[in-house]
Amino acid sequence: MQRIWNLKKYDNNLVEKIREEYKVSEIMAKLIISRDIDFKDIDSFLNGTLDDLNDPYKIKDMDKFVKRVDEAIKNKEKICIYGDYDVDGITSITIMYKFLTKLGADIMYYLPDRLIEGYGINNNALKEIKNKGVSLIITVDCGITAIEEVKFAKELGLDVCITDHHECAPELPDALAIVNPKRKDDTSSFKLLAGVGVAFKCISAIAIKYNLDKDEYLKYLDIVSIGTISDIVPLIGENRIISKYGLKMMENTENIGLKALLKLVNAKEIDSMMVSFGMAPRINACGRMGNASAAVKLLLEKDKNTAEKIALELDNLNQERKNVETIIFNDAMEIIKEKNLESKNSIVLYKDSWHNGVIGIVASRLVNMYYKPVILLTKENGIIRGSGRCPAGFSIYDALTDCKDKLIQFGGHELAAGLSVQEDMLEEFIQSFEEASFKRKDAISEQIINIDAQIERKDLNIQIIRDIRTLKPYGQSNQVPIFVYKNLKVNAIRTIKDDKHLKLVLKDDKSLIDAVGFSMGPRRDEIRIGDKIDVVGNVEVNTYNTPKTIQLVLQDFKKSI
Repeated sequence: MQRIWNLKKYDNNLVEKIREEYKVSEIMAKLIISRDIDFKDIDSFLNGTLDDLNDPYKIKDMDKFVKRVDEAIKNKEKICIYGDYDVDGITSITIMYKFLTKLGADIMYYLPDRLIEGYGINNNALKEIKNKGVSLIITVDCGITAIEEVKFAKELGLDVCITDHHECAPELPDALAIVNPKRKDDTSSFKLLAGVGVAFKCISAIAIKYNLDKDEYLKYLDIVSIGTISDIVPLIGENRIISKYGLKMMENTENIGLKALLKLVNAKEIDSMMVSFGMAPRINACGRMGNASAAVKLLLEKDKNTAEKIALELDNLNQERKNVETIIFNDAMEIIKEKNLESKNSIVLYKDSWHNGVIGIVASRLVNMYYKPVILLTKENGIIRGSGRCPAGFSIYDALTDCKDKLIQFGGHELAAGLSVQEDMLEEFIQSFEEASFKRKDAISEQIINIDAQIERKDLNIQIIRDIRTLKPYGQSNQVPIFVYKNLKVNAIRTIKDDKHLKLVLKDDKSLIDAVGFSMGPRRDEIRIGDKIDVVGNVEVNTYNTPKTIQLVLQDFKKSI
């Protein structure tokens, strides 16, 4: 699909006002405006501190949650933390377990097996938990749709407190407390926390109840930042503060397991990219390939040697996941070609041998290729389960809501969701989802590259690097700044890494500028030496060169007009 370049326009008076008020460069002022930051919020965005975190008791039911946990600790009741098997759930379990253990709680955790039990609370797990003497279950990063399961838990004599961040249906479970900022009746000011962010607010509230020093919960921010960044929630407001300070704390983390993982990743810089592409896939791998308990054990581990062994186990599982992903991707491409699904408004694929833990990753890859909603399905225990992903602007959660009468259950976010369907309803669901996608097709009719600003040679200096670093950490709603640079002469062309990547030397007057286009090797023949081109991409320091130089990382390019 042809990508549309959208160069943002700015009110010059506002640009100048921000420059004067906050003593920033013109480019920085434009980058601030392009992120839709209100003028009154600019200072907190640029300079927000831990003191700016909101009062956790503003979240509905937080007082009920704290009261019940306090009773359980005082009465020496056994508590079970019930979590999800992704990075968000794993980090949520970790901080809740560590914090409550410090308070002397009798505590255990439960992670469902992705391949056997699937997502969320299930009745067999509840019976097992009850048999272990538990009287209170705290869910983290799950539970908001578990109406029947919570009912069953109550019949077993279990109290349930739900902490979650997923979208809420009109009917909520009959739990003792439901701490979820997305509740329709919640009046707290920040609604975009990850599951681990909600868990963090919960332990903050308990700490306040117990008159503990702030460090007793702030010390877990390194773990909280991993779950927050990995769950792709918007990195604004409290999420930005959590991520910013958590990444900084990670540089000198006291968590033995996290140290082992950082050593294995061996990243040059501890930032959101390192978390997303270095740590998250390894933490996720054990949950995707089976039971996620190894990742929790790693983050709870106190012995250095044991932690390094577990980290290596996660690394090996991640490699296995990559191999399985390649097989599923190739299968999917064959089905799309065979059934001519490129012409559809959605792509829904099913194969009973696919690995449920990996299909979500492949769905994401297909969304990037076809820029339309994608669902991949496989069979487990006679039930067809799947993962869906979609481009920005399209809500897969809303589309699945339109198809709910064809589904056993579903849940998730705007851009990602999980679902299950009876085999005899599969074809009806596929048709229903296609209709729901057609209804929303205008939201994703064009693939747009939003460009923050146009730059020239004079802008490629230390100031633009400082501005880019000031805006970190990057993530959802605070993407890496994208620039357009026009009328550059192609001075040299080559491909690297088995022709996968494109490497260019571009010329502006007498100055030479390095540019790299990752996965753009196949586009080499679109240009020739001497051509004039416009390029879109981000600006970074090339650390491979000595001395270090500024280079362009290409998102797209085209011939200059």
